Amino acid sequence: MTQHVLIIGRGGREAALGIKFRDAPSVDRVYVAPGNPGMALLGLTSVPIAENDFEGLIAFAKDHIDLTVVGPEAPLVGGIVDAFEAAGLAIFGVNQQLAQLEASKQFAKAFMARHQLPTAAAVVVRSLREAQTQLQQWQAPIVIKRDGLAGGKGVFVCQTMTQAQDRLHQLYAEDSAMPLVLEEYLVGQEASVMAFFADDRLVILPLSQDYKRRFSGDAGPNTGGMGAISPAPQFTSEEQAAAKRLMQATVTGMMTDDMRGCGVIYMGLIFTAAGPKILEYNMRLGDPETQVLLPQIQEDLYTVLTTLMAGETPRITLNGRYYLTLVMVHPQYPGATDRAVRVKIPEPKDLTSDIWLPAAVDVDEAHLLTSAGGRVVDVVGCGATLRDAQLVAEQLADQYAGELAYRRDIGYHAFHMEHA
Repeated sequence: MTQHVLIIGRGGREAALGIKFRDAPSVDRVYVAPGNPGMALLGLTSVPIAENDFEGLIAFAKDHIDLTVVGPEAPLVGGIVDAFEAAGLAIFGVNQQLAQLEASKQFAKAFMARHQLPTAAAVVVRSLREAQTQLQQWQAPIVIKRDGLAGGKGVFVCQTMTQAQDRLHQLYAEDSAMPLVLEEYLVGQEASVMAFFADDRLVILPLSQDYKRRFSGDAGPNTGGMGAISPAPQFTSEEQAAAKRLMQATVTGMMTDDMRGCGVIYMGLIFTAAGPKILEYNMRLGDPETQVLLPQIQEDLYTVLTTLMAGETPRITLNGRYYLTLVMVHPQYPGATDRAVRVKIPEPKDLTSDIWLPAAVDVDEAHLLTSAGGRVVDVVGCGATLRDAQLVAEQLADQYAGELAYRRDIGYHAFHMEHA
């Protein structure tokens, strides 16, 4: 019996999920709410229901859907899983309690302290005066983080105390009582560690690495992510084992605190000279890491998730290939753009072989793809080596970028350590 799947979201991550479910033998049809106009080219059906319209989504799911999968964090924090479960509907994603590990950095830091999980030293401040007083106890560089959801743009690395003071003044000018986290700056390579889970059962995915800075050489402001690689060959087997131990310890802590449920744990990790430390938790798949993780899994994703939800631990096998995604963005991203001025998006020519994932895409009066800003389209390269994957991704980007911009150095940390 073939199943119908509903994906909540609209971006490149949701397009990647859509393709994975579309190609699953057990799935007959994939809907994405709200989706975007480019997804029709992938054989996905967009449904014009907003991510926060829980009543509308539940009504649609009752009539059409066997499993709902949540992409972005905001609906999870808003309680979409709790609402679906109260309606007796199958949904894969964390409940509102578990979502607090992402929604509140204070909550996450307290969780890590309670369970002796290694992380950066930090302090929470709630006013400019308190922040300035605390700042005197620290040395630059220092990291300043917004406490709540910020779409990947709430972390500020300040190289000098002057920069830190300026950033604090800017943030408290927006909200004089804003809770902020002042955090120790850690040095090392970062990795994204993700797992599907249900209670204490885990399916850990390969390590990936994303590139958050807007410009090549890791310059410019933080973004939602400009590209990603997986597997990430620069991480040793010992480091990969340490990442798995920390993921298991996280789940053990969740069970101790009676934080039960199912969904995704995304652990942002940094390998320092003193050992691995947890930078943050996200409680959903990363974007753009999803785009390089899902293609590695050979199994039917619907079967993997429903098996996990049914109380068993499914096994996954990987195809042994390397993946690299390039995120093509509006030229003014991540700055504000004039929504009335749109850039044209070249349509893909061969979706039987090219991995082209529409994100911030719309259509104009002539039904041509356009965009007014943001992360617009992702392309994914695949190869026997990471270098091969990079070459394919750059060929696709050159073909489909048009007026869009992208980084040409995604994966540079790994190339000198890559093994064929």
